[in-house]
Amino acid sequence: MKTLKMPRLHIGDLEIKVPIIQGGMGVGISLSGLASAVANEGGVGVISSVGVGMQEPGFFNNKINCNKESLRKEIRKARAHSNGLIGVNVMVAVTDFDDMVKVALEEEADIIFLGAGLPLKAPKGLSLEYLKSMKTKVIPIVSSARAVKVIFGYWDKNYNHVPDAVVVEGPMAGGHLGFKLEQIDDPSFKLEVLVPEVCKEIKRFERQYSKRIPVIAAGGIYDGEDIYKFLSLGASGVQMGTRFVATHECDAHLEFKTRYVDCAKEEIEIIHSPVGLPGRAIISNFLEDVMAGKKKPFNCPLQCLKTCNIKKSPYCIAEALMNAKNGLVEKGFAFAGANVHRITRITSVKELMNELIGGFEAAATSMIERQKICLNN
Repeated sequence: MKTLKMPRLHIGDLEIKVPIIQGGMGVGISLSGLASAVANEGGVGVISSVGVGMQEPGFFNNKINCNKESLRKEIRKARAHSNGLIGVNVMVAVTDFDDMVKVALEEEADIIFLGAGLPLKAPKGLSLEYLKSMKTKVIPIVSSARAVKVIFGYWDKNYNHVPDAVVVEGPMAGGHLGFKLEQIDDPSFKLEVLVPEVCKEIKRFERQYSKRIPVIAAGGIYDGEDIYKFLSLGASGVQMGTRFVATHECDAHLEFKTRYVDCAKEEIEIIHSPVGLPGRAIISNFLEDVMAGKKKPFNCPLQCLKTCNIKKSPYCIAEALMNAKNGLVEKGFAFAGANVHRITRITSVKELMNELIGGFEAAATSMIERQKICLNN
């Protein structure tokens, strides 16, 4: 029986041996430790820039510089531990968006992933000519074909240029979701529906610019069989976050990882985030207090997210996420994808990647055999 191998992912001149991108997870969940480990196994390791400087001395006195220098440090640490591909995830909605993108470009990150908003305008202080000359690939994260049309159409009209690929993230993802509450469980918004729609929208830009623009599926992808399914639907690769949290190399505290392993399906809920978006999280005493109407006092040094209403917010989401990341889970909470309850143990990145590759190959080979049987009958 011939085994069908997992294909490589090509983004421009980048060749990714394993078409798996580790999702960028803030605050402090995916830093250089996790990113370098994934890159060493042939995938794309991604550092999240969100709140990256929160553990730096003096953060509350100089947030902007702490974030910039901490991101720079994490990229360099990842480079020191890996010769693989390192990406940086930057949220469009953060107030220091321009600074984070500049640092990622200065440090020559292989890829910048832009989520939580529509990346239309270039960062201040960076010319279009400079951006086009960079080797760094730019990939927006979207939740619909409509968003692809808006972003790629705007770039085409104003810059005569389009992004190098696109990540389409469905409503099964962890963290903040780009969907309305009523859309999360609506079958018409399932990732299985979104991927073909995005692939169709991308084709016209591929024809116009005579280049391949890969579509990367994300949100709730759990195993190799899932990867095979979405590649069969037209995606060229996948992005996975939740599975990589329960690894030894993940930058979160052991207590945070253990919360993933111990999580029951009933403990996963959609919460109303202070930044105005629904989010998927594992329920904790902290969140139960908030849901009961209790406020958690906080001191905001500088509004992190443009959409955060500081005066009305019952808690600081960055502080809560950092507490959980540091092991103080009951003083915060953990974001997680819809399939987190399926995780039963903490493993190494290498073992996880091998499991995913093996699962893909088994699913692909099984499909070929079923097709042969159907043809013979």
